Amino acid sequence: MAHPTFNRRALITGRVLSTDRVISPPGCEIASIVVQARPERLDALEAEISALPGCEIHGRDPRGKLVVVTEAPDAGSLGTMLNTIQSLADVYSAALVFHAIETA
Repeated sequence: MAHPTFNRRALITGRVLSTDRVISPPGCEIASIVVQARPERLDALEAEISALPGCEIHGRDPRGKLVVVTEAPDAGSLGTMLNTIQSLADVYSAALVFHAIETA
């Protein structure tokens, strides 16, 4: 008896028993990201993050922390946004602290 081949992506996306294309539900992904950055560059970094599509600053600590809320159409775009923020010059770290799927 042949067993179906599994891979991690098929398991996560629910395609374990079928190779049909997975259609994302309507809506969007919403996430909060805590960013630790150089305190003396916080103003410039806040402007840079606010200029990214779907990003808003919802909290700020003068010691170098920002709370960023972002909205993306899917999890892949959300991951790309997190990587983009992590790659900014004055960012020490960016951690996803909340994630939700908003359905239409």
